[in-house]
Amino acid sequence: MTPPGASPAGGHVVVCGLEGLGLRIVEQLVAAGQEVVVVDDVAPARTHRAAAAVGATVVERDATEPRALEAAGLETAAAVVCAESDDLRALRVALVVREHRPDVRVVTALATAAVGRAVAAGPGPDTVLDIAALATPTVVEACLQSPVHELDVGGHCFLSASVTARATGTLRALYGDLVPLAVTPREGAPDHLGEVGEVGEVVGGAATAVCPSRDRAVAPGDRVALLGTPDELAAAGIATDGPAPDRRVTRRGAGGPEARRAGSRRVRRAMAALGQLVREADRGLGWALVALVALIVVSTVVLSLGYDDPGMSPVDALYFTVESVATVGFGDYSFADQALWLRLWAVFLMLAGVVTTAIPIAFFTDMLISRRLAETAGRRRASGARGHVVLIGLGAVGVAVLEALRERERDVVVVERDPGNRFLDRARAAGAPVVFGDATDPGTLRDARVPAAAAVAVLTSDDMANVETGLAVRETLAERWSAVPVVLRLFDRELARTAADRFDFRFVRSVAELAAPWFVGGALGLDVLGTFGVHGQAFLLGRLTVAPGSGLDGLVLRELAARTRVVALHRAGSAVLEHPPRRDTRLAAGDEAFLVGPYTELLDVLRRHAARPDGEGAGSRDDPAGVAGPAGLP
Repeated sequence: MTPPGASPAGGHVVVCGLEGLGLRIVEQLVAAGQEVVVVDDVAPARTHRAAAAVGATVVERDATEPRALEAAGLETAAAVVCAESDDLRALRVALVVREHRPDVRVVTALATAAVGRAVAAGPGPDTVLDIAALATPTVVEACLQSPVHELDVGGHCFLSASVTARATGTLRALYGDLVPLAVTPREGAPDHLGEVGEVGEVVGGAATAVCPSRDRAVAPGDRVALLGTPDELAAAGIATDGPAPDRRVTRRGAGGPEARRAGSRRVRRAMAALGQLVREADRGLGWALVALVALIVVSTVVLSLGYDDPGMSPVDALYFTVESVATVGFGDYSFADQALWLRLWAVFLMLAGVVTTAIPIAFFTDMLISRRLAETAGRRRASGARGHVVLIGLGAVGVAVLEALRERERDVVVVERDPGNRFLDRARAAGAPVVFGDATDPGTLRDARVPAAAAVAVLTSDDMANVETGLAVRETLAERWSAVPVVLRLFDRELARTAADRFDFRFVRSVAELAAPWFVGGALGLDVLGTFGVHGQAFLLGRLTVAPGSGLDGLVLRELAARTRVVALHRAGSAVLEHPPRRDTRLAAGDEAFLVGPYTELLDVLRRHAARPDGEGAGSRDDPAGVAGPAGLP
């Protein structure tokens, strides 16, 4: 069955799951010219309407059912994106798709690393992504304010670095073969675009040229972003100390959208507290409680059956048993006239009661004291911190950021509300003190030494809590607010935009914006290797193999989109990485090109890759990116 809106010849993309990230993936796929069919029965109706409004076809059925995927046109689809917020559903969808279409591209979000590796290692072109791993480098770079980002290009280390021009001249004369990524004129300087046709974009009040020509002229004070190997950067006199985190850990599982607000907040807290007690309790406490309950039950039965004249009802027997175990001894019942064995049982009951009540009390006391000591130890260790990073929220993203910061030998203080958090062992293994408490409380922030911190990262899974915490951090920092980077993780991109404008949050990171390009690139055949910021704009590094007969087969590099650069090239049949490739190099089928540029520009290159020389969806010499005309997947 071919769904409405899907091409009968195939080539459409099926997106399973619309909550949070899924809608952004749909929007970007449609913007890239792809026909999209959505399968979802969980997201609200308004989300379905939003997907339909951008041009996607929505199938309101359970994506884990084979018939639902059949209705979405799985048999003719070019790719399937599993953006389900639940790992189990995502896994089920991926397995069902692979069972019915072994050849289709499948891009899946999975949070469990072991499951992700197993799926990626299976047959078929699978891409498994970990949203926590995708978001971590950007958060770390913002915390450290690092101008350097490390990238892996065909097994070779490349660095993206931002410098300030110290002399007048062209980029070629000043920086040689380094790849220019962006040029932002100094504030107050006139815009001096070099070559005609370079595209400027306003970033921070100045016209930024993205991927300019090496013949562009720059003046002292201009900010220049360059890409090259460490040796090339060093030869140009560009310092590369403190590079940003490596992006090689990006093919794993994924996290989900912010926590669902279901049920009463009071009930959730009570259940969380109960679960926390169960997790923290020693196994011996469980056996002690079992022994206590068993003693009460057995004694109730014995007394109700054996106590004579006037006898005991089951309720009376339970009452006397609890009375004896609790060592209260009101003297309601006398055993002086009872049988010898029953008097001996009463003696045993009193002794056993003392033991079975003392042991659970000892376990509870130990648990409470241990928790208190842990909290006190965290505050004590954090009391002397200065120039550290305060990390608020120890979830999947939080612990990944913590470990990345510790790898860079940065001091970190963690603020966490839940003393039973499952990542506490990893935080302690990383050597980070943990301060337990509400991060919106100024006292907790002071205990974490926020006024003396070099950076703050607010990374809980609740968008509203993150905004509230960010405002509390701003009040605590006071006059240091403009000098300390405060990074907020917000899933909702609209909230991220408005919060940044309204509350002066300079480092807001939207999970949807960070992760969506990886899913879209994987669905369209671009192997995304890294994302990084360049002068306020998101850049992607991707790897693309030229398909025979595609729009890139036979194309000369200078005919690519103006704001896209081929950093390196693996020619078909050669193991040598050509860097930098010459502008008059003609691509051929089987060549492996490493592309860098803004995300939208790389999508245009994918359109050209999908286009055919006969003109179907192909770009012309006047439209080298192949923007005009439909794009299907090969």
